[in-house]
Amino acid sequence: MQLKLVSFDLCPYVQRSVVTLLYKNADFQVAYIDLQDPPEWFLEISPLSKVPLLLVDGDTVLFESAVINEFVDDITPPRLQPEDPLARALDRGWVEYGSQCIMDQYRVMTAPDAAAFEEVGHTAVARLARLENHLGEGPWFNGERFSLVDATFAAVLMRWDILNRRHPVFEPDQFPRLERWWKALSELPAVRESVPADLEEKLMAYLRRRGGHGAAVFAGQN
Repeated sequence: MQLKLVSFDLCPYVQRSVVTLLYKNADFQVAYIDLQDPPEWFLEISPLSKVPLLLVDGDTVLFESAVINEFVDDITPPRLQPEDPLARALDRGWVEYGSQCIMDQYRVMTAPDAAAFEEVGHTAVARLARLENHLGEGPWFNGERFSLVDATFAAVLMRWDILNRRHPVFEPDQFPRLERWWKALSELPAVRESVPADLEEKLMAYLRRRGGHGAAVFAGQN
């Protein structure tokens, strides 16, 4: 089975699919596009005009990273999803929660002014606090077994690590379980290799182009 992932190199939704593909040792190719100027062929095959897409055997298009990840997991044993239907449903819920955390993070980075920055920052931190309270002793979301939830939150926690070094939206000691989880994730080759080596530089350049208060806070001095 041939797999090609259509990607934008800064997209956290793409990253969580790349983490899954790498962790499962799947054989795949990557096609990068510019989301600011997407090619016509991409717009024709992407129902939501978003990345990632996974092209299966050249002509079947899967979209939405959570769906892509479940498919990759299904075709590359052993599965990361729990066998128990209730546990699997709970994991799917937390994957969706991770999508909300990504949106919180994006709103913080692109906040147009100080008031919006404070408001969206409060929302983001409150959502992280709920996640912190749900986590157990680790090292992974479900304990000893890596799951698709871990692949989802690798993208979130990686970007918070970058942002908080530049301007602390929260302190690491606020969320010791999240900090421990990120440490475990950051040591995985599948996570380290899921983004460009110059991710931080590219992310800051993107924010500068966007402008606004969030860009000034995180990228204004570089």
